[in-house]
Amino acid sequence: MSAPVLDETAEAVLEARKITVRFEGLEALSRLSFSVRPRRIISIIGPNGAGKTTLINAITGVYPLHEGEILFQGKPIAGLKPFQIASLGIARSFQQAQLFMNMTVLENVMVGMHSRTTSGFINGMLRLPSERKEERLIREKSRDILGEFGLDARAGDMAGHICILDQRRLEIARAMACRPEILLLDEPAAGLTIREMEAMGRLILGLREKGQTIILVEHNMRLVMAISDRLIVLHHGTKIGEGRPGDIQKNRQVIEAYLGK
Repeated sequence: MSAPVLDETAEAVLEARKITVRFEGLEALSRLSFSVRPRRIISIIGPNGAGKTTLINAITGVYPLHEGEILFQGKPIAGLKPFQIASLGIARSFQQAQLFMNMTVLENVMVGMHSRTTSGFINGMLRLPSERKEERLIREKSRDILGEFGLDARAGDMAGHICILDQRRLEIARAMACRPEILLLDEPAAGLTIREMEAMGRLILGLREKGQTIILVEHNMRLVMAISDRLIVLHHGTKIGEGRPGDIQKNRQVIEAYLGK
């Protein structure tokens, strides 16, 4: 799949400015700065303990910042609660799929759609016509999303009964049901076979082709190098490299961080 033509003058949709996150005095992230332009796949890589998942948790409001700021579409979001950040247009997946395993595949996507509903509590309690109409629309749109992710045939299956790759697809489908501006993926290839990993790569590239901005945290370097527009390399919470995949592969500091001197 060919890369889309990117506007190099486009303003950053997300910007981190010298952000620091501490746990009991230890800095998990230290004065980290970077920006994300739209319609890119930006991969965050680094050895275990580098601060990759901490960064995702900081962006999504799970962890507070001790210093610095994060701007989304030019406005600060540090201090907002996770649900508030999600409602602005930042969705995420997790290292371990956070699905409702006793609900169907379709119902899991409908949960994601419900975050964008307009019917209020009273309408829902009374089952007013407007609420019933919206519920039908949510079900139809959820089926359409499942079709885009190749899961329409599994719509009635329990989420806990589908394979790992389909669970990963389902979690991303549910996140995309929120129509996010930025999608954060935390190790989507974890536990997948080589063939499944390649399928995941095609899925992520397909999302970018449709205009989605993606921040990817991933250990699988084969996948990262194949699909990323840009890499940010963390080591002990600091940025030690940033650039295109080919440039990062030649970066001596990055090589030493992974392999030792």
